[in-house]
Amino acid sequence: MTALIQPPFNLEQRVVLPSATWQQYENLLATLGDYPGLRLIYLEGMLEIFMPSPEHELLKKTIARLIERYAEEVDIPLHGCGSATFRREAKARGLEPDECYCVGVLKDLPDFAIEISLTSGINKLAVYQGLGVSEVLIWQDDRLTLYQLQAEHYQETSSSQFFPGLDLQLFAQFIRPQEQPQAVKDFLQAVRSSQN
Repeated sequence: MTALIQPPFNLEQRVVLPSATWQQYENLLATLGDYPGLRLIYLEGMLEIFMPSPEHELLKKTIARLIERYAEEVDIPLHGCGSATFRREAKARGLEPDECYCVGVLKDLPDFAIEISLTSGINKLAVYQGLGVSEVLIWQDDRLTLYQLQAEHYQETSSSQFFPGLDLQLFAQFIRPQEQPQAVKDFLQAVRSSQN
């Protein structure tokens, strides 16, 4: 019997090509775009091909579940857009967010994105800036940081324009990927307690 070799739980695989044209990016999207889990990030000639680790996926799904349950609890109309590809040739930028949402109504670009950054690569905030995504929530080094686009630049902020009552410090306490179901329940209980 042949043993199945699994990559380490936290191993992310990435390749950065430093001088790729927009046409090469488009061709790779057309060729590899349906490959499960594969992400392509393009920023002004740099192209990153990225395969997230299981740890990355658990983190992003945990954060997404918490955001979605919070939106339901406080009646914020949230449209999940998943990891669809967003790109703007004029700005030479494109990517697939880990998770993203339109708030209120569906739009061509998401209002809010979630990114998990376990290893370095292309500066995703610079990509989001060129796309015009209003807010990006980043998990990096076991820390949650929210960035708001203001006058074409991101500023770190402690409160979201889309989730105004969301306490990010409280929220971060429930990012427990190994305990997803219980973490979501505990988070909802904390939200309900804070509303009373």
